[in-house]
Amino acid sequence: MNKYITQIASELGITSKQVQNTITLFDEGATIPFIARYRKERTESLDEVQITNIRDRIHQLQDLDKRRKSIIESIKEQDKLTKELEKLIIEAQTLSELEDIYLPFKPKRKTRAIIAKSKGLEPLAKMIISQKYFDIEEKAYEFIDKEKEVNSVEEAIAGASDIIAEWINENKSVRAHTRRFFEYEAVITSKVIIGKNEEGIKYKTYFDWEEALMRSPSHRILAMFRGEKEGYLKIKIKIDEEKVVESIERIYIKSNNQCAEIIVKAIKDSYKRLIFPSLETEIRTSVKEKADREAIKVFAENLRQLLLAPPLGDKNILAIDPGFRSGCKVVCLDKQGKLLHNENIYPHPPQRDSKQAMHKIISLVNAYKIEAIAIGNGTAGRETENFIKKIKFEKKLIAVMVNENGASIYSASSVGREEFPEYDVTVRGAVSIGRRLMDPLAELVKIEPKSIGVGQYQHDVNQTALHQSLEDVVVSCVNSVGVNVNSASKQLLTYVSGLGPVLAKNILDYRNKNGAFKSRDELKNIPRFGNKAFELAAGFLRIPNSENPLDNSAVHPESYSVVKKMANKSGASIKNLNENQELRNKINLNDFITDKIGLPTLKDILDELAKPGRDPRKKFAFFEFTKGVNQIEDLKEGMKLSGIVTNITAFGAFVDIGVHQDGLVHISCLADEFISDPNTVVKINQKVDVKVLEVDIKRKRIQLSMRE
Repeated sequence: MNKYITQIASELGITSKQVQNTITLFDEGATIPFIARYRKERTESLDEVQITNIRDRIHQLQDLDKRRKSIIESIKEQDKLTKELEKLIIEAQTLSELEDIYLPFKPKRKTRAIIAKSKGLEPLAKMIISQKYFDIEEKAYEFIDKEKEVNSVEEAIAGASDIIAEWINENKSVRAHTRRFFEYEAVITSKVIIGKNEEGIKYKTYFDWEEALMRSPSHRILAMFRGEKEGYLKIKIKIDEEKVVESIERIYIKSNNQCAEIIVKAIKDSYKRLIFPSLETEIRTSVKEKADREAIKVFAENLRQLLLAPPLGDKNILAIDPGFRSGCKVVCLDKQGKLLHNENIYPHPPQRDSKQAMHKIISLVNAYKIEAIAIGNGTAGRETENFIKKIKFEKKLIAVMVNENGASIYSASSVGREEFPEYDVTVRGAVSIGRRLMDPLAELVKIEPKSIGVGQYQHDVNQTALHQSLEDVVVSCVNSVGVNVNSASKQLLTYVSGLGPVLAKNILDYRNKNGAFKSRDELKNIPRFGNKAFELAAGFLRIPNSENPLDNSAVHPESYSVVKKMANKSGASIKNLNENQELRNKINLNDFITDKIGLPTLKDILDELAKPGRDPRKKFAFFEFTKGVNQIEDLKEGMKLSGIVTNITAFGAFVDIGVHQDGLVHISCLADEFISDPNTVVKINQKVDVKVLEVDIKRKRIQLSMRE
């Protein structure tokens, strides 16, 4: 592991000590949120992104070393490993460099060169590649051997040429040189497959497309590759063959004789038959991996913004999952999200029983002291919103449209069935909509992240990398907000640093048996909740009504003694420190520095004392769609509407304007000036004003603009 430290430090622009200490903390079982929040002295305040990069780079280098070891063992078995070759392998920095070195020694199927070598033609190939002056036909004649199936001078020279072609292909300098051509000069082309024009109409943009490969953005690469995978497009990578062949000739051709002529032909053959197909596959893989990384990065950022959306908070909620024919499922939830009541109403066609539906809603609002109404934004969502707004309640209520992406997945999932085994999917879906309004993070963690409906081409990217990245985001969000251990679901607790499914279940079992936790210390009574789990998790778990106010803060129990010293020195209680800014201002942090606790942690403690238990997420802001615009047919070019950002991609942002079909604000229409990243202008759930540029009802496409 030590050999990685200097390299990683150099690559990430941090010190070797920071890398070393982070790796040590990982080895001790620490999690990324724990290291970032509670071990700042040891990492010199590295953030979660830097710590994650260290973890990922370690894994990459370990995988590279595994391949390095495998290659050395393979060449050893062939008894061909020299000290010089081993040094080359050990010093190789990339996988492609390693594979280029290994290529001549890689076990092969029966190639044309292997067949030629079996016929004894390798000495002739060596003579030709030396480019000395001699009579080639005369030398080739000596290699005619009927038993070895070398029947003529021409066959002998052809076999030798096959051997030379393979040598050229296996030359790591040639491959590195040609790879650079691919990287800087390659062009990607896309053509529609004959007869697939209508069937593949959604890929019309790429029916006749060509652009520089390295300038092609991730969304276009993924779109073209998907079109190819689905059988609508033919994708090719092109480079200037003549230019590449000439550059290889400059490496090999050293004379002007018959041998050189044969080598020139062998170079062309090697390029067409061996080098190009191999490097085309490699560059396609490389480009796809780069596109995956960029798409995953966009997805992860969208997910972070969605999970950290402002919560309405602990309110009695009436939630509605809208529908036409099957009616609207209505549920009532208490302040903790517990299901109290459910029933159906039928205010829309074909029943149109709006009077009875209105009566039921008023009755439920009064009976369950409802403080807000959540309405799913799917089918019949706007119609239901309009219906609710016509009702005259005895008190002022807000009615909020809630993005229901993934609610159906939750309602049919094992998590949904476990929570509500006696209810059907419609009830679970409505509950999910209501809880999303109360606390988006707590509810959305129950759904597989890639089913939430943000991101681009999530099914086309590397699923392992996607899962890891999204998992990191969920863990980061859950731990940055903190979790009320007395109300959290098993799914939410699972993501807390140091817990996981087993301890999460044990916490729930203990809570159900013994009632609410009264202090963080009580966590130690949970089965299998040992010292390490307590160290990693306690700071992220909140006990709102604990006797010790620090139990409802991000101050770690290991620092409680420091806070007590601060309070004693101030002649006040911890509660006084929480409430009195003047007292906190008088604290000299240098008085409390120890060999384990430095200024970074002490500053965090002081910040936390100023806002104990306060949710770091923004405050909830009420939003309404433009009245009178409920479906795509209501849209007209030039209309100015209110909308909410639902998804951000590399090419722009999708905005819900309340017509059951999100509109696209292309990146060129997001701002008056040029931007390269939509995330610099908009965020998920941001309220925006847009103008309708174009409406295609048939294709259900809406083009919007945010420019003045």
